[in-house]
Amino acid sequence: MATLYIIGTPIGNLGDISFRAVETLKNADMVACEDTRRTLKLLNHLQIRKTLLSCRAQNEEFAAKKIIDALDQGFTVAYASDAGTPALSDPGAVLARLAAGAGHTVLPVPGPSAFASLLSVSGGTDKTIVFEGFLSPKQGRRKSRLGELMAMDAAIVLYESPFRILKLLADIAEIDGNRYLCIGREMTKVHEEFIRGTAAEIYADFSQKKENIGEFSVYISGNKSK
Repeated sequence: MATLYIIGTPIGNLGDISFRAVETLKNADMVACEDTRRTLKLLNHLQIRKTLLSCRAQNEEFAAKKIIDALDQGFTVAYASDAGTPALSDPGAVLARLAAGAGHTVLPVPGPSAFASLLSVSGGTDKTIVFEGFLSPKQGRRKSRLGELMAMDAAIVLYESPFRILKLLADIAEIDGNRYLCIGREMTKVHEEFIRGTAAEIYADFSQKKENIGEFSVYISGNKSK
């Protein structure tokens, strides 16, 4: 049977792509991806020309069938989401499960991840970390889930957009203003920044800004009162 490679790609700095990822992309018969435009930019940077297949969250199961058809014909396929590691708040999990279920080999090509990158510089000492990704955009549901997560003694890693980061920080500060946070903004990119402090301190700081630009990853330390 054929092989499907699940490839981690840069979250910002293109220099973070691994030698193995480059070789895998070069040697694959075709590349499946979350967004053909984003992946085409990466492939052009690497001077790699490949047939691209779209496989995004909205059509993952349908697209997976096409990819499995290609695998059935003996083609090697590499899959990449827009940035980071597939299946971590990105599509890829459904494709991996269906391809493996069809009898094909599914192999990881480890690479960048906003989750792992933030943990490495967070300074957190929690042994257990819960990765939640994006919370619900609906305020009531978001705050309810956040309360459940922050009641645990595990650390939490969340992703958030620039449009909702202030609301998220307000909710965290309201639940526990003394909780230690580390926020990564635009990690590995030109305007990379890390903000560390208590939830109340960071919320007060963000509240003073005219706008909060960039992609955010948020580390929340565990509940030490338990």
